Amino acid sequence: MRLLVTRRMTQAAERALSARFETNILDRKDGLSVQEAAQALADYDAIMPTLGDRFTAEAFQGQPRCRLLANFGAGYNHIDVKAAADAGVAVTNTPDAVTEATADIALTLILMTARRAGEGERLLRRGEWGGWEPTQLLGRHVTGCTVGIIGMGRIGKAIARRCHFGFGMEVLFYNRSVVSSLDFPARQVDSLDELLTQADFAVVAVPGGAETRHLIATPELERLGPRSFLINIARGDVVEEAALIDALSRGRIAGAGLDVYEFEPKVAPELIGMENVTLLPHLGTAAEEVRTAMAMRAMNNLVAFDEGNALPDRVN
Repeated sequence: MRLLVTRRMTQAAERALSARFETNILDRKDGLSVQEAAQALADYDAIMPTLGDRFTAEAFQGQPRCRLLANFGAGYNHIDVKAAADAGVAVTNTPDAVTEATADIALTLILMTARRAGEGERLLRRGEWGGWEPTQLLGRHVTGCTVGIIGMGRIGKAIARRCHFGFGMEVLFYNRSVVSSLDFPARQVDSLDELLTQADFAVVAVPGGAETRHLIATPELERLGPRSFLINIARGDVVEEAALIDALSRGRIAGAGLDVYEFEPKVAPELIGMENVTLLPHLGTAAEEVRTAMAMRAMNNLVAFDEGNALPDRVN
């Protein structure tokens, strides 16, 4: 089976994939264009895509040789799954492998943003720190605050668990379906508005895609209010970036912690210039063990496909 892997992987993952398949691993930093994606679909039996590859509807308009996109990652909004299904191409993802690492990054952003850690580090690196002062860089105490989780899937639950057990936070959550059987105290609210008006920290943990694009825009940020923080570890376009910049610049919310961006990898200069924003370069799963586990989870789907078995993580 001819396999295309669209980015470099960890050494362990590359060895495993190359040992099992006729594997071509691309050494590039940018994602495939629509035209490159279409050509890859014509040339390979299976592809392991990554975030940034543009498997849009247009890419599937030919007669693809490929029959499986074993996506490297839980999110797959860079793939038009309906167009893939119509073309006879299955799509899988790697859901469980990313959960704990992404939840860790959410807590990193909560703490860094609330305690002004990035601002403090920049101050020190510039050589402008003159020593400890009682009122220097006063931030927000996290312990005992209320966290609102937007999207109570695997990652949302992992974030909520850390907030409750680690920081004694009250947990609210908004989810489209009813969530039960949680192993920690949490209260599901009826609307996003209700969550935003009560949360000190609102954490976006919903899947990407058309249904959640600009879920957080000007009205939602107004409801969050001037003492509360927005954290986004989901997909960049879930938050309308222009509205967020406006809310931050006007003091409509207290701050934001972002690991993803609407026009990634481009980050708005306005965000870069703001001290009340913590910006990370999409580090959600950036641990060697996690990235290897993600590749191996994708490989499980590739092996199942090659052997004619049911795909464990099929999404279409």
